[in-house]
Amino acid sequence: MDLCLSGKIAVVTAASKGIGLAVARALAAEGARVVAGARGIDSLTGVEGVTPVSVDLTTPEGPGRLVQRAVADHGRIDVLVNNMGAVKMRLQGFLALTDDDFEWAMRVNFFSALRATRAAVTQMIAQPEGGAIVNVVSVNAFFQPDGGVIDYGAAKAALLNLTKALAEELGPRKIRVNAVSPGPVSTDLWLGENGVAHTVARAAGIDPETARDRVLASIGGLATGRLTTPEEVATLVVLLASPRTGNVTGSNFVIDGGLIKTL
Repeated sequence: MDLCLSGKIAVVTAASKGIGLAVARALAAEGARVVAGARGIDSLTGVEGVTPVSVDLTTPEGPGRLVQRAVADHGRIDVLVNNMGAVKMRLQGFLALTDDDFEWAMRVNFFSALRATRAAVTQMIAQPEGGAIVNVVSVNAFFQPDGGVIDYGAAKAALLNLTKALAEELGPRKIRVNAVSPGPVSTDLWLGENGVAHTVARAAGIDPETARDRVLASIGGLATGRLTTPEEVATLVVLLASPRTGNVTGSNFVIDGGLIKTL
């Protein structure tokens, strides 16, 4: 199926690894011209159809600077994928967290997307064809609230709420805003040295594989028996970016290997 993305201009945040890198590659494979932002861009160098931009997306000016690079190079922006996000395991409980901890989570997981969206929408409303925004959220925004990632879940819930609100406001301007909420994905967030599995393993004195299995079992287990791949999340993101889904907006699509059991 032709997703009608050839020649479209797309911006992807946190695009150097994991879901972001998979999204950048998938969009480029569909013929989009991708402006991909991250601090380190070595993994993006030489990827056909992708322009790497070194930028700190946690700063107030970083997200807007990335969007403006796309506009400067191509004259417009058709797609924005807000993939920026990070989590720190909070194993000491709520009272151990400070305002700074919550501010960090909001800055990385919410404000980076808010600022990129503000810059992109400013351009998109001037375009007759509008545009599409896809926010990478998380099942932690709404599923089984977890004190171990309380600040992360709160920030992602804010991003999901923003998605719904902007879809309502911007729909008449031909700007679609949707969200994708992954469950556990085989990225550094779960499997990296400072990810969920290793952090829990160190605290419990067990190996990371056992820790991962225990955490997954504690939240209900995965029906498929495996973590989602970044490429599977990217497929869903690219589909929502496509004009083929032109009347889909304000929706949140879960990809979690069957983690959520309720309707």
